[in-house]
Amino acid sequence: MQFQKTPGWLDWQARPSKPGFRLPVGAVDAHCHVFGPGAEFPYAPERKYTPCDAGKGQLFALRDHLGFARNVVVQATCHGADNRAMVDACKASGGKARGVATVRRSVTDRELQDLHAAGVRGVRFNFVKRLVDFTPKDELLEIAKRIAPLGWHVVIYFEAVDLPELWDFFTALPTTVVVDHMGRPDVTKPIDGPEFELFVKFMRDNANVWSKVSCPERLSLTGPKALNGERNAYRDVVPFARRIVEAFPDRVLWGTDWPHPNLKDHMPDDGLLIDFIPHIASTAELQRKLLVDNPMRLYWPEDC
Repeated sequence: MQFQKTPGWLDWQARPSKPGFRLPVGAVDAHCHVFGPGAEFPYAPERKYTPCDAGKGQLFALRDHLGFARNVVVQATCHGADNRAMVDACKASGGKARGVATVRRSVTDRELQDLHAAGVRGVRFNFVKRLVDFTPKDELLEIAKRIAPLGWHVVIYFEAVDLPELWDFFTALPTTVVVDHMGRPDVTKPIDGPEFELFVKFMRDNANVWSKVSCPERLSLTGPKALNGERNAYRDVVPFARRIVEAFPDRVLWGTDWPHPNLKDHMPDDGLLIDFIPHIASTAELQRKLLVDNPMRLYWPEDC
């Protein structure tokens, strides 16, 4: 099947730089995706964008180039609840990938067991209205209750302004809850302002809540431009991510977000994204927790 990319779509960088920061042994890219390829794994009819193809072979080549040992492949919204591309990547990884699925209320217990056997360890609930149509909260809560006995967690994607409205639902979830990209804070606002303080309170008051401190390229206004020749891009995001890493060192994750869907102004250099890490996790201990210990505990507890 042939698919036409969304007009203006930015493709991932085929030749990312080699990062200057050396990842700790066993590091996990805990947030990335696969797109198709569409001829093998068709994109969902209800999708709100059509991406470029970005398959498992290209993801694994990037993993090796950057120095990661493992991946967590998060189901992309362009595939809807058809998890076949993500599952295929997990199965092909030789145990080096885990998955986060999208499922509907109609999913059977057998299908959940099959997903678990393939390496899935969580489900994702997306509340970003420009990306997905709204799923009733009662359906999502029912799904969360069904996956809890499997030891899975719930990944939530939302924007900072929507946290007050979603607070009661999030705190009712019966699993570990992982927030994508710090709830997308507005980094033009003060780090100690009410909006980001509410997110910090959300984590402080709920010990089951984790956060990914990833995707500075989505949040930054200063962008990828280096300062004084140093590889310190997206520096306006650094204080926000560093605060979360230092306040909750045992409940943070990091990922590339490759192949970076729906970016409008630039396509990041994945090597430069790796060099963002030591700015937000400033010690070897924090780096190991962020990149190795925490993702292993969540996705490969049997190997810890």
